[in-house]
Amino acid sequence: MDSLKKTLCLALLLIVSCAMSVRAQSDQGIVGNDDAATQKQLASRDPLVRQRAAEELARLAATGNRKLLEGYRLQEKNQRVKLALDWALYRSGKTESLFAVVQALDSSRTSQASGYLKTLETPEPLYLFLERMNGNMQIKLLEVLAKTGDASTLKRLKPYSESFDPKVAEAAQLAAREIEQRLGETPANTSTRPRQVGNGESSPQR
Repeated sequence: MDSLKKTLCLALLLIVSCAMSVRAQSDQGIVGNDDAATQKQLASRDPLVRQRAAEELARLAATGNRKLLEGYRLQEKNQRVKLALDWALYRSGKTESLFAVVQALDSSRTSQASGYLKTLETPEPLYLFLERMNGNMQIKLLEVLAKTGDASTLKRLKPYSESFDPKVAEAAQLAAREIEQRLGETPANTSTRPRQVGNGESSPQR
């Protein structure tokens, strides 16, 4: 009987251990076959395929991919793919890689970098760059903030709307107006007609 109990306990421990291992792999961002296929595409001869693979890994934002991405970033020659890998690294937890993405705003890859930055969940990471950059870079960041900014951004924009640089001032004012317009939008009122209940009587309007 004792031997049977020991066997059952060992089996239970093994099941728990396997479950914990699977959970740990999931938490670390190790995913299935689709992710493995995407990783293989990073070694493609076609730079467009490599770029799209990096962007897909950025979308997954799995921290377990960071080492892999760092390796490919070191050997990558194509500038657009490098930028996609920098974005994927940032999304995978390497926060300093955001600097390279912001820097690309002042390059031939402006549209690509801007597209990535506009998907940030919050505009807060961009405030530090806005304070430290100047001229054309500030204008580019203000254009991004116009699309991603929230109520807190409006306070950040005020000093720039009064900048001695007329282009910076104009960009800040435009960004503020766009944010205010977006924040002022409310869902359409769908309760235009009272709901019918029971014997045809209408429910009271709220």
